[in-house]
Amino acid sequence: METLSPEVLEDLRNGRATRERKIAVCTGGAHLAPADRAEILAVLAHDADEMVASRAQDAMLSQPVESFVEALKREHAVLALFSYAAKNLADKPGVGDAMVQNKNCPAEQLVPIVRHLSTLGIQSLMEELDRVSESPALALALEHSTSVTVEQKNQLHELHGPGNPIDEAALAEAAAAAEPDIARRQTLIQRLAKMTVAQRVQFAMKGGSEARRTLVRDTNKVVQRAVLQSPRLTDQEVEAFAAMSSLTDEILRLIAGNRVFRKNYSVVRNLINNPKTPLDVSLHMLPMLNVVDLKRLTTNKNVPETLRTTAFKLQRTRAELKK
Repeated sequence: METLSPEVLEDLRNGRATRERKIAVCTGGAHLAPADRAEILAVLAHDADEMVASRAQDAMLSQPVESFVEALKREHAVLALFSYAAKNLADKPGVGDAMVQNKNCPAEQLVPIVRHLSTLGIQSLMEELDRVSESPALALALEHSTSVTVEQKNQLHELHGPGNPIDEAALAEAAAAAEPDIARRQTLIQRLAKMTVAQRVQFAMKGGSEARRTLVRDTNKVVQRAVLQSPRLTDQEVEAFAAMSSLTDEILRLIAGNRVFRKNYSVVRNLINNPKTPLDVSLHMLPMLNVVDLKRLTTNKNVPETLRTTAFKLQRTRAELKK
């Protein structure tokens, strides 16, 4: 049995191998890991050579589901694999969740698998605002799932529905705070005013810093959440958001609830000193403050008295433990 090199495997994934090699893969005459064989068979099932395609399709029927699940989890899984899994394996254990976990799986391939997802898979997909916002069909499928909450159904409907007209006054105020240059600010306002909710979500995920600084104050909660999910979001931006008393308590709670954000001490300190941060959130993070910042908090008149009092008690307790 022939052992294939990485270069040959790559050729097979791209349909460039010889006919003999393709047939060998289909008939089991080539030594391949189960996940590799499952992925390559998905490619060969659409080969221009009818014999290769037919044999690949037959071979796929006897492949263990586990091999497809393993292949689907790979970061660079080929599109043909996602397509095959969506059409033929949607109801098989682990397939749907593996497709959701793979960020490179196209949104349209997730539509057929939604009704077969576990509750955990549904909730995980609900957090994927980038994919959900770019596909009305995916949002609609999620909206009909029994695993989403009433609030989530409303958000999905709003995402791709007619929606409410954007609050132009609030938009102008947010843009003024985000973009000091008048000309650029006006351009930004005009651009955002024409966008649907789904388009603003996409812009929040993929736009520049001025877009994120503006959209974090959007009146739509889904758009606000999208800002925090942007892969382009910087530590400095999160620190600034944590200190903004103009943000809703809900967005501040989301920042506080993000483990990655909480690793940044400046974010924690800014949240605790932000009068808009929910009291239970501030109290929970209070022990994370260092000695200097804890002392400053005891005299901060902008935060609730309960927080100042608790900070003073914690300061005294720490002092007594050092004795």
